[in-house]
Amino acid sequence: MPDGPHVVVIVDDHALFAQGLALLLESRAGETFQVAGFATAGEDAVALVGKHRAGIAIIDLALPPLGGVETIRRVKAAYPCTRVLALSGTEDLSLAAAALRAGADGYLAKSADPEVLVAPLLALVAGVRVVRAELLDALLAAADRTADGLVDRLGPRDIELWTLLARGLETAEIARPMLVSERTAKRMIASLLHKLGVANRIEAAALAGRCGLLDGPDGLR
Repeated sequence: MPDGPHVVVIVDDHALFAQGLALLLESRAGETFQVAGFATAGEDAVALVGKHRAGIAIIDLALPPLGGVETIRRVKAAYPCTRVLALSGTEDLSLAAAALRAGADGYLAKSADPEVLVAPLLALVAGVRVVRAELLDALLAAADRTADGLVDRLGPRDIELWTLLARGLETAEIARPMLVSERTAKRMIASLLHKLGVANRIEAAALAGRCGLLDGPDGLR
């Protein structure tokens, strides 16, 4: 962790909320966090993070017209080491999941008590992802419902590919048993991730575990 206060920027289209949040952080944890700047449009977020070399970006998910999810994706693409806390005025599970997939390191509802914001920010800078327990339970339940019947909707080649992917094999190692070139294997993997509705191989492996794909020595039969 760096010496001195952690630099924070806030991206929220409600300026009064952003200013109130900044005052709260300064009054409760001024020695730990320094709010260096604000933006009311997602399009300005990347430049704002870069200008202040912010270690933390607090981003509202309701940012017309770009949207908070795309804003998070752009910030994390430009500054992957910057920790992003997504805030939302709704309890929309799909929006929360989209924010986390886009790279958010934490998610809190705006209805959460502002007094408890300091602890989640400290967790973020320590490398811990922050999601309220009830939201995590709901996301896991939704993921389990999504997994139901997924295996039955996939063909044998997709199942074979998914199994190899879930075991952590590299693309070249997957290509050989699938009897395809490495380039073709890359395309097949991208197509499978899309079918599964996951963002990367790690999520695919986790979903494989929930579906029982890796049960037994040879995986699902």
